Amino acid sequence: MGTKTLADVAAHAEVSVQTVSNALNNPALLKRETLERVLLAVEALGYAPNVQARRLRQRTVATIGVRIEPITDNIASSLLDRFLHELTARADERGEHVMLFTATSGEEEVRKIGELARQRAADRFVLTSTHAGDPRIAALLASDMRFVAFGRPWSPAPTHSWVDVDGAAGVGEATEALIDAGHRRIGFLGWPRGSGSGDDRRLGWARALRQRLGFDEAMLETLTARCEDRPDEAVATAQRLIQLGADSLVCASDSLAAGAIGAAMQLGCSLPVIGFDNTSLAAGIGFSSIDQSLGDVASAALTAIDDDAPFSTSIVRPQLVRRDHPRWGIAPAASTP
Repeated sequence: MGTKTLADVAAHAEVSVQTVSNALNNPALLKRETLERVLLAVEALGYAPNVQARRLRQRTVATIGVRIEPITDNIASSLLDRFLHELTARADERGEHVMLFTATSGEEEVRKIGELARQRAADRFVLTSTHAGDPRIAALLASDMRFVAFGRPWSPAPTHSWVDVDGAAGVGEATEALIDAGHRRIGFLGWPRGSGSGDDRRLGWARALRQRLGFDEAMLETLTARCEDRPDEAVATAQRLIQLGADSLVCASDSLAAGAIGAAMQLGCSLPVIGFDNTSLAAGIGFSSIDQSLGDVASAALTAIDDDAPFSTSIVRPQLVRRDHPRWGIAPAASTP
């Protein structure tokens, strides 16, 4: 049948070539009846992929706006960079684009999103670094913006689309790997109470120890230590756990895991340590860590903002990345010095 052209679509729809061009590039310029006629011709002739025709029906553009955070030298910043890379790559596979913009506050981010939408530079958005009671959610819902949040609401919030990582499942898998290796006093080094993702990660550790070893809440609390997400604070906190007899440690982040290894070195001992995020820190030092499967998160986010449903939620299961470091790897308990 040959490749179809704009002229073929125009003839089929009984409109001008310019009208077809407007339908493909500036659908807001056309009356609804005319746009629908062009779209029917597009689909009938196979001129555009179905996903493109769908965007045209919804009067959307193929560009997704995402705010980039200020440059900081920390784990959260490197994770966001990895997520943006995955989001851009997955969007490209779908014939979509990612537009990055800056903002110094949540209020400015919401304002810039409104500007980008009015300019038709982007009309779907991904929110990152979400938190309990995030005011951006309500503001975007009130503006009728199509968006998805990377991070579930950890407190009562308006219904909206979100994608998150199943931290409890990932930490549970890590804890079970240590149990299978013969460890019985597995400590948990986490963040202060009240952190939604931190509490969720501890839940996976606690659930595995209850189900596999019969631990009660008192025993779990004895093996729990909490501090801010800084390696220097984690050193002193982890030392207390090790001195209480912890034979291995599961940590809420790679930063805490690095601190735990520092604590073990100061005490002159070795034990398995597992982090969370699978950053370059974990690879460089050589400890096991839980990878957030950011490629899957990016794909789920793109699916959510293309979904016709009023809202969509998805939880991605992370994966344990094992490393066999002689001092920090998941070694059998009997061979751990």
